[in-house]
Amino acid sequence: MAGGDWSSNEIDAAVEEYFSMLAAEIAGIAVNKAERNRALQATIPRNRGSIEFKHQNISAVMLGLGQPWITGYKPKAKFQGALVDGVLRWLDSHEDWLRPRCSSNRVADGNSGQMPFQGPTPERLIHFGAAPSQRNEPPLIDPEFMAAIGRKFDVAARDARNRALGMAGEEAVFAEEQRHLRAVGREDLARRARWTSQEDGDGFGYDIASFEPDGREKLIEVKTTNGWERTPFHLSANELAVADARLEAWQLVRVWDFARQPSAFVLRPPMQAHVTLTPTSFLAALH
Repeated sequence: MAGGDWSSNEIDAAVEEYFSMLAAEIAGIAVNKAERNRALQATIPRNRGSIEFKHQNISAVMLGLGQPWITGYKPKAKFQGALVDGVLRWLDSHEDWLRPRCSSNRVADGNSGQMPFQGPTPERLIHFGAAPSQRNEPPLIDPEFMAAIGRKFDVAARDARNRALGMAGEEAVFAEEQRHLRAVGREDLARRARWTSQEDGDGFGYDIASFEPDGREKLIEVKTTNGWERTPFHLSANELAVADARLEAWQLVRVWDFARQPSAFVLRPPMQAHVTLTPTSFLAALH
């Protein structure tokens, strides 16, 4: 068996197999990891333990990239830099691999033929929980490593450009709002709720105009990713301005792990109390 650093071909083979297993897991299909490991041993000169450790390394890269990872392969860092490049090669050539479908069929962009998923259904609603507390324990992955990956792969920017993912998250939250209002006997308010970003257009600083059960206005901005709960996300200057101007009504619903087990928590302004805001672009005007 070969030792030392893996070649690009070996990395590509391991990454390809990893995404195949991850796609099956997300789809709810049982995966025999030992059998997959043996099959990979037949194509590259690496032993079982080496392949398993490499898949755990890939999970660490996926965590750093704000992507879901295989449940049975706990992230382990400290690996050759070429592995990050291998994962990025795969993602760059499969940009729509987790493309969601909206039940409203409003997503009009072409499908890459990868693995679309439906998102929440009546049997698989978004699970709302508490927002993550300030961390007292060491993070899963060293922050410097996360920052290094971020320079190669802008997680937040890619998620922001993923129109299908954003729309599917908004649709799921809108459906949950209507369901909740009906459950508390406010069918009238459920009918009046609006998916603003789709019915009225962008630019309002929120995606959904809904109501509290007592009739008070609720303005919801939805941010959706497939990664874990601490995956970075983009906020526009307009969204922050509306949040500050409408403190009592505005809220951000942060949806995460959307492809596998959609979960969410709510953040209320001021946003600076919950997140670190980092400028990512500047308006440039000639002197």
